[in-house]
Amino acid sequence: MRIPLRVFRSPPWPEQEPTWRAAKPALIEAALERALARPSGNWFVLGSSREVTAGKPFGRTVSGREVVAWRGTGGELLAGPGACPHLGAPLRDGAVHRGEVVCRWHGLSLGGGKFGGWSPYPAHDDGVLAWVRLDEVGGEEPLPEPVLPARPPADAVAAVATVIGRCEPDDVVANRLDPWHGAWFHPYSFANLDVLETPTERDDRFLVEVTFRLAGRVGVPVMAAFTCPEPRTIVMHIVEGEGEGSVVETHATPLGLGPDGAARTAVVEATIAHSRRRGFAVARSTAPALRPVMRWAAKRLWRDDMAYAERRYALRSAGRLPG
Repeated sequence: MRIPLRVFRSPPWPEQEPTWRAAKPALIEAALERALARPSGNWFVLGSSREVTAGKPFGRTVSGREVVAWRGTGGELLAGPGACPHLGAPLRDGAVHRGEVVCRWHGLSLGGGKFGGWSPYPAHDDGVLAWVRLDEVGGEEPLPEPVLPARPPADAVAAVATVIGRCEPDDVVANRLDPWHGAWFHPYSFANLDVLETPTERDDRFLVEVTFRLAGRVGVPVMAAFTCPEPRTIVMHIVEGEGEGSVVETHATPLGLGPDGAARTAVVEATIAHSRRRGFAVARSTAPALRPVMRWAAKRLWRDDMAYAERRYALRSAGRLPG
């Protein structure tokens, strides 16, 4: 098989073809509105499946609700309200014993059943991400499982990165529904980005041709499609080129209001890499060392993209968002 790396040419950053004419605010807003209209079934991403271990509870606040997650005796994902029903202690600071979460204040153990006003939440582990269903938060018709995109085979290598910012989920999704900013805002990662197709009611996706820059003038050219399977998720599928079938899932979980009264959102991004090359077996064998590198790359991009999302949120909140 051919080596996927290519030596590419691209103009200096300020001499790139401007993309602002193509990045029409109305087009981005229409794509966002269609995404927000899709059902989520009231499911929210808590974090990586690997973050919820057998020995310790995992806590996250979702839309102002404390949630605690832990593993049952068979390794299954369990979740419930994060405040102990006895005196309100944070269950995230407790322990897990025999498949139950144990409050550290007075030793109350809680499992998969009700205790007074405390009742477990539906939870789902898809093998990469941990989800919780909060019907009173979502307010939609519940679904038995989250709406998931197509993923590569189980032998893929997955890494999950989490970044928290001062914005709302809409701002995160809107950022990803603007592929035109890629080579301008992230020149260290992308070059020669060309948007080939834009979303329509009939075919609601972006199709992008881009070179992932590795070092200097060496990169990997691919074709990628961007879609929104549900209102708080946008997915990039590699549809042609090296890593065909690989995906990057960007999930936006509302956390609630911060001390300053502004919204906070957790961006939980899952990179699920796959290749049909024989050498990919080596990558799988080194997955523990590869995952930190994948997380670093995702957080590097979101360092900039979170600034984009936070700026959009600030302008929206002040009623000054152009377009």
